[in-house]
Amino acid sequence: MDLRWLEDFMALARARHFSRAAEAQHVSQPTFSRRIKLLEEAMGTTLIDRQTLPLALTPAGEIFLEFCERATRDVRETRERIQALEEAAESRISVGSTQSLFSHFFQEWVAVSGAADQLQLNLKSTNWLGAQFLDALDDGECELVLCYWHRYLPWRERLTPERYEWLTLGEELLVPVSVADDQGTPRFVLPGSAGQPVPLIAHHPRGFLYSAIEAHLSQSKVQANLLPLNESPHSASIKALVKQGFGMGWLPKRMTEKSEQFGRLVRAGDEQWDIPVDIRLIRLREPRSDDLLTLWKTLEEQHHV
Repeated sequence: MDLRWLEDFMALARARHFSRAAEAQHVSQPTFSRRIKLLEEAMGTTLIDRQTLPLALTPAGEIFLEFCERATRDVRETRERIQALEEAAESRISVGSTQSLFSHFFQEWVAVSGAADQLQLNLKSTNWLGAQFLDALDDGECELVLCYWHRYLPWRERLTPERYEWLTLGEELLVPVSVADDQGTPRFVLPGSAGQPVPLIAHHPRGFLYSAIEAHLSQSKVQANLLPLNESPHSASIKALVKQGFGMGWLPKRMTEKSEQFGRLVRAGDEQWDIPVDIRLIRLREPRSDDLLTLWKTLEEQHHV
């Protein structure tokens, strides 16, 4: 049943005249009459008493009129609510975030900063890798980027103060973890040996964390003997494979809490294998909205910039 048929019926109930009702609905009278006839066929009853002047509603028509008024009111109110939601969403500041930071940092941070109602995650961003986040800023796909940062990123020189501005929101440690055995000790332990390398669930080379891990290993006084088995762009995927016992991997410390799903994560090496990284919020130097600039000033004050 077309919603226009309900509106036609209410117009006819008001006008009690086909020609005037058709004119009010901006259609020809034959078209209008055909719609009313289709409506009656759909309802399986006569709704209009055409033998009276002016026209009258049948008892069934009176009942149906109540339904039309209720249904069209509900549709109108629903449309208004949806429009209000869309307008609120459009006014929010779009954030691109790595998956692990969104899952284990973003929610708590926005709650503390008081920015929860102003920010909205760009869901596409959880599939972006590395420099794609800056591409998204440049192309207007998001207004803020929440990411890990360190001095070994191969494209770090692209983040120039002439084009971008950033805040360091916190620090994170990448820690080597393995699933525990029945005695609570790690199944896989660094540094391994040439004969028995440690199976590694690695980060994707284009991601934020791969180059930090590679740089740390290259500078370590102790050589790590690793056998990469898999590369993943998401820390959550690495964690899942590590917890299923396929190998060890480096994870943000915030992600290494206990879990009973596959087993408990424990350290796969001591603190010499920990890797510090920053958590940064990045925007274009020239913001696209005054709301973003206002929010940024508030965040600067909170982080004492």
